[in-house]
Amino acid sequence: MLVCVVLFALGVYGQPADKRILTLDRIFSSNDFRSETFGPARWLDDGGAYTTLEPSPANKEARDIVRYDAATGARSVLIAATSLTPKGASAPLVIDDYAWSKDGLKLMVFTNSEQVWRQNTRGDYWVFDITTKKLTKLGKDAATSTLMFAKFSPDGARVGYVRENNLYVEDLADNRITQLTRDGSRRIINGTFDWVYEEELDLRDGWRWSPDGRSIAYWQLDTDGVPDYYLINNTDSLYPKITTIQYPVAGQTNSAARVGVVSASGGATHWLAVPGDPRNNYIARMNWAGNSDEVLLLQLNRRQNLLNVMIGDRTTAQVRTILTEKDDAWVDIDVDEVQWLGGGKRFLWSSERDGWRHVYAASRAGGAPQLITNGSFDVTSIEGVDEKGGWLYFIASPDNATQRFLYRTELSGNGKPERLSPAGQPGTHSYAIAPNSAWAFHTYSNISSPPTVELVRLPDHKSVRQLAPNAAVIARVKELDTRPPEFIKVDIGQGITLDGWMIKPPNFDAARRYPVLIYVYGEPAGQTVVDRWASTRYLWHQMLAQHGYLVMSFDNRGTPAPRGRAWRKVVYRKIGVLAAEEQAAAARVVQSWPFVDSRRIAIWGWSGGGSMTLNQMFRYPDIYQVGMSVAPVTDQHFYDTIYQERYMGLPQDNEEDYRRGSPVTHAAGLAGKLLIVHGSGDDNVHYKGTEVLANVLIAAKKQFTMMEYPNRRHDISQGPGTTRHLFELLTRFLEENMPPGATGGMSRKN
Repeated sequence: MLVCVVLFALGVYGQPADKRILTLDRIFSSNDFRSETFGPARWLDDGGAYTTLEPSPANKEARDIVRYDAATGARSVLIAATSLTPKGASAPLVIDDYAWSKDGLKLMVFTNSEQVWRQNTRGDYWVFDITTKKLTKLGKDAATSTLMFAKFSPDGARVGYVRENNLYVEDLADNRITQLTRDGSRRIINGTFDWVYEEELDLRDGWRWSPDGRSIAYWQLDTDGVPDYYLINNTDSLYPKITTIQYPVAGQTNSAARVGVVSASGGATHWLAVPGDPRNNYIARMNWAGNSDEVLLLQLNRRQNLLNVMIGDRTTAQVRTILTEKDDAWVDIDVDEVQWLGGGKRFLWSSERDGWRHVYAASRAGGAPQLITNGSFDVTSIEGVDEKGGWLYFIASPDNATQRFLYRTELSGNGKPERLSPAGQPGTHSYAIAPNSAWAFHTYSNISSPPTVELVRLPDHKSVRQLAPNAAVIARVKELDTRPPEFIKVDIGQGITLDGWMIKPPNFDAARRYPVLIYVYGEPAGQTVVDRWASTRYLWHQMLAQHGYLVMSFDNRGTPAPRGRAWRKVVYRKIGVLAAEEQAAAARVVQSWPFVDSRRIAIWGWSGGGSMTLNQMFRYPDIYQVGMSVAPVTDQHFYDTIYQERYMGLPQDNEEDYRRGSPVTHAAGLAGKLLIVHGSGDDNVHYKGTEVLANVLIAAKKQFTMMEYPNRRHDISQGPGTTRHLFELLTRFLEENMPPGATGGMSRKN
């Protein structure tokens, strides 16, 4: 065993001479496996052409905006990088994102962006006029990187944006700026969102132009009464710096949200008369209702088991409900923007009302919606609508919950769904379909092969041209000394079968016994068992397999697999309990396999997976010898209102389930070797939870190892070398506490 450990230590960190071997440096500190990218791309001319970014011949660090004809591939440089050089600047703008005006004559560039919670949504905006060749910075009196969510008006003559929680409109002819709201402050947020709305409802851009460009509808959040959360930065200055966030933990006060309509030329806001307490209901989606007189609202109650679809009148401010969704557990919000049909008479709607997630056509006038997709399968997303041709395009996987494919079906609801993704490409397919539904950018990968991007013609799915073939990285992955992961089914009893995958060492010998590392998540926010390229995490798992570990993962019930409503929602009020039981049951099955060393089982996970790791280590100490928990929720009382209450109800109504599901409750059960890792600047899952758990473990006389990454966020990636350092920490902890390599039998020669 000592020989295995020494070899592992020597071979795992630096750059090997043998390109068949994976190391931490290759995975995290080199470009060996950095995938080729395409875009950002934008469809033009209703899908007849598209633009993308390509390196400029004059300056490889800069990007030209290039136009391609979809059918012929004819290429032309639409805007050279040199044209995007501000007066007096030495280099062109670095394009973080871009958008076209509807007429295609003006380009807006987003640059110098900064991260706001999860994404870079604050920065500088410039507009380039193709006709006049003029480049203008928006918000002429604004400080650098203070503008958010700039958008052209429908006629392209103005741009609206958010600045320091207020809304503005700027006229592009003379750059005159009109301030639409004036009450924006630390507590009053106009046109964007507080932390919890952004994180859990996926809302960032909080305002919408009316189709005629005369009005703007927007959210306003009042955070007064939401408790402050303090993040302390001890390292970036002589004295600590404190960042204050309005963060409502489960059961506490939410922001009050409302929607108003204001004239784009200024004036008073008319607030829609949405019923209910604005602090105990959420406005989860909002947009114009297919015209410029009415606004569509999706109101979700605090329990999140009742969703009302409402239409508000811009003039009278009155609101009426046209559709209601109810669920004994929770109602999912499965649409980003509602798609209108029939000139605004109907709209597409996703619902689980028949036990599967399907697409319906709902009437503006109300009444029961009409089923479009039909069958015992889930629609995971709507990809496009060809109303003229009468087709709906969607992603589903009726026969395999680990994969995703493109289908189409008749908008009328007649006929059977038709699969368009190629039969010979098992894995995950995603699409950006052109407005005319004739073309799509198609991205394909599987668990052991990096993504490729191509232009395809629809509906025959004929490949027209490669856009990011990723040939070099695919070749490097193929030359590795690895085994492809095996997708497996694990029967845990009571008629329950879990999907899983297993990576075996390259020289696997079934006559010997191997240590196991289980990668876990287990919560409703994500799956781990998906036939899709997982980049560095997959490669790290393969690196561990190269050195003698079996690596596995399982999706328990309650994860968002397309296996029906009952599969997903059985976990209601059982977060941390049901999943823990099923993960432990799967691990016990694994222990029974003849090629598994039942005395060497480890588990690791991040965020919800970090919580699951703790629950497994504390509640099932007879199974696991090693656990590595990254950024865990240690006590469900500490996490935010929207996420935790969606799946658990309010703690005031459900205290016992909160207690039972929280790892901290069971900490005294720890027997194995435990590593806990957390970033002290984590605004999502706060470092406080790990400190509280540490105190409980100390009081229980339990030894453990803990690593704080100063000021790092939830992804623990900020600062040079951080990701590489973290995965070396995990690797060393696993190596030292559960050495790799098989035992027993005779080793088979390679």
